[in-house]
Amino acid sequence: MKIASWIVQVLLALVFVASGSMKLFAFDQFAASAPALADQKALVTFIGIAELAGAVGLILPALTRIFPVLTTSAAVGLATIMLLATGFHLSRGEVSHAVVTIILLALSAFVIYARGFKAPVVA
Repeated sequence: MKIASWIVQVLLALVFVASGSMKLFAFDQFAASAPALADQKALVTFIGIAELAGAVGLILPALTRIFPVLTTSAAVGLATIMLLATGFHLSRGEVSHAVVTIILLALSAFVIYARGFKAPVVA
């Protein structure tokens, strides 16, 4: 389970580094491929930053063993982004894009499960 978790984490990190970098550093190319978001530069920038932070969060805390719970939190954040992206794409009738986001959502959910998400105890 640990090896599978690491493989999925690295693959997700690579995908989100590529996706986040394109949103941050190549907005014009991104806007050409997603005309519905061409006038939403601030939103796209925010999503790009969140994806890059999530990619770092998937790897760094688990690798250094400093606050490894942050790896699970990063996976929860990325799963949330993918859930919202799925709704966005389905609302626009972009089923092929929604399939990709559902796959990334499922992989993020696997990381959450493999890393043993534990809800905080409320006293």
